[in-house]
Amino acid sequence: MVDTVNSLTTRLHDVLVDLLTRGAPAAGTRGLHDVIARAGALGPDGAWLAASGRASLSGLALAQGQTDLALLHLEAAVADGFNDCVALHMPLMLPLHRDPRFQALYQRLRITQADLDEFHWLHQEIQTMSREAQNATVDNIGRLDTGVSMLPKAPLPTREPNTPGVLITRLDLAAIQTALQQAAIKAEFQRSAGNTALDLIDGTWDHPRAMRDAWYADDLDTRRQRAAEARAFIPHPAATTHLTPSPPLGSLRYPA
Repeated sequence: MVDTVNSLTTRLHDVLVDLLTRGAPAAGTRGLHDVIARAGALGPDGAWLAASGRASLSGLALAQGQTDLALLHLEAAVADGFNDCVALHMPLMLPLHRDPRFQALYQRLRITQADLDEFHWLHQEIQTMSREAQNATVDNIGRLDTGVSMLPKAPLPTREPNTPGVLITRLDLAAIQTALQQAAIKAEFQRSAGNTALDLIDGTWDHPRAMRDAWYADDLDTRRQRAAEARAFIPHPAATTHLTPSPPLGSLRYPA
């Protein structure tokens, strides 16, 4: 099968989801290297996919205390178009801010105001959906109905980005959305199956309460879906689209 940008995007999405859900860095590293190699064969069109793989490898290396390797992967990512200056202000990255090699890399980043606005939104949505997943877990504790609640997600932006680095962070968000939804669905099916078994085993299932729980859950699901749709990214009409240096290192606050 011949690789295309679309097929490799799907492949990279699946690798990232696997990393997030299974936490297997060895297998994930092999998958990322595979995508990088195959993206290289696509020429310039596949550069952002290679950059995405390299950026992920950099994060994995940094999490394991391998600073030199993290910087090596990050340099390759920047060379292929990575420019997410907001991501470089997340807590994991802050120790690198004192490293002259990282400072030199950061100074190479170029971005537009329109893309910077989207980067802020993408990372804010990562934080928001993570909180929503935690809240949903708490809300579903003790539910006696057998319904299964989906974890809604905000729609991804569809604007044409000014730099390919935006595509990388969109893919990161998409993978996180999928991983959180998969975890939520798995927990919900387990809860639902447990309630069904309780009714079949000894008939002690509280049907009236289960009906009330189902009604409440449906209402909450509707409100969560509307809230997710309302969070959709809206480009600012006055945001400029010409390239400028990234905001000074340390001047950005990562979304909480």
